[in-house]
Amino acid sequence: MARAIQLAQKGLYTTHPNPRVGCVIVQSGELVGDGFHALDGKGHAEVLALQQAGDRARGATVYVTLEPCSHHGRTPPCADALIKAGVSRVVVAMQDPNPRVAGEGIRRLREAGIQVDVGVLEQSARALNPGFIKRMETDLPWLRVKLAMSLDGRTAMASGESAWITGPEARADVQKLRARASAVLSGSETVLQDNPSLNLRLTAAELGIETEPRQPMRVILDTSLRVPRDARLFSLPGEVVVITSSTVPDDYPARVVQLGSREGRVNLTAALQWLAQQEINEVHVEAGATLSGTLMAEGLVDELVVYMAPHLMGDTGKGLLHLPGIQTMNQRLPLKINDIRAVGNDWRISASIEK
Repeated sequence: MARAIQLAQKGLYTTHPNPRVGCVIVQSGELVGDGFHALDGKGHAEVLALQQAGDRARGATVYVTLEPCSHHGRTPPCADALIKAGVSRVVVAMQDPNPRVAGEGIRRLREAGIQVDVGVLEQSARALNPGFIKRMETDLPWLRVKLAMSLDGRTAMASGESAWITGPEARADVQKLRARASAVLSGSETVLQDNPSLNLRLTAAELGIETEPRQPMRVILDTSLRVPRDARLFSLPGEVVVITSSTVPDDYPARVVQLGSREGRVNLTAALQWLAQQEINEVHVEAGATLSGTLMAEGLVDELVVYMAPHLMGDTGKGLLHLPGIQTMNQRLPLKINDIRAVGNDWRISASIEK
């Protein structure tokens, strides 16, 4: 199963909107086939592993990181392919949270006389697909907020100057976070101040994959439609979506989605629900302290990735998150630190939100 999980990780940047899945087939203690899902609409991990195993799949044990699908989607059901191949046992890391599967693949295998064991390295398997799992279970995408700060917790000078807080290695690492996301989200204030591209600039070779990566959807929350038509992100390849509460002119240079407002701004929960309906699994947020803080305060953030640079910017600089509702110690928002590591001359801190 550990080998199957390693294989699934090869689809980290490419499987959107599908989950990342790996499969290994063992016959008499020998690995006879393996595979991973690489692209939407292409072969699933089980089918690729079966093709490699050939006749040696009969009577074999199959290890797969996600319950084999039981429905006809862009490809035929994997459960049926395993039954037809005559495997004797299937070890599943976790049940598929997709309501169209949700145990049906396991049931179908067992009814065909195949031994099925579920729950091997389940936590590792769940870590492969936080966005897909959350979207299936809650109709919301996984929200990852990226922030950069100095050692004294500042993200910009009082004047707004902020380029560059971190070094080139950290900025390249951020590109990998963009690559794994289905969408990159920001706010109109960031676009007006920084005129960012928000696009993916790494090649397949730089990501260590065989096919050129797709551009994640770039999403701008712009309540009053303030972003100018000549903003840089409109001129770059890839889909741009502006979510607003305002009237939209016919000739606006991007796809515009109108949603209701809440407390004078776009309803953030409704915006994320809309993204989930577009099969967006993971949302990578690069925004200012106000939008990032509001997402935190409303309980919509699942993960923080903070890059900390080894310099001081002074007490007049701008803070990391705008959280005016926190006034006392017992109002603090608890975090769980999952990983701390050096990235070039900076440090990257990954934390999940305890809910």
